[in-house]
Amino acid sequence: MYHYLDAAASTEGAGAASILSMLIPLVLCGIIFYFFILKPQKKQDQEAQQMRDNLQVGDEITTTGGIIGKIVSIKDETMVIETTRDATKIRLLKSAVRSVDVKAEDAQ
Repeated sequence: MYHYLDAAASTEGAGAASILSMLIPLVLCGIIFYFFILKPQKKQDQEAQQMRDNLQVGDEITTTGGIIGKIVSIKDETMVIETTRDATKIRLLKSAVRSVDVKAEDAQ
């Protein structure tokens, strides 16, 4: 009868060790996913938001749709850009800006 209890106790210990050995690689994969995927993406999103917050009248920008123009006015979350020498104006959301090509201070 004692041998049966000893066998049951050793089986429970082996089960816990088995679960632990499966859990460790899963936790490591989660940590690697965070540091190599989520954290860099979050940093990139913050840099893009900072660039959009620092837009100024006179900056030359490129939109996510490939339109290149110069900012004429900015209001809250929208702006108006001038795209051609004929003064064609387009109203855009700030979130549509992909990059600032020439800052207003550099153009002068």
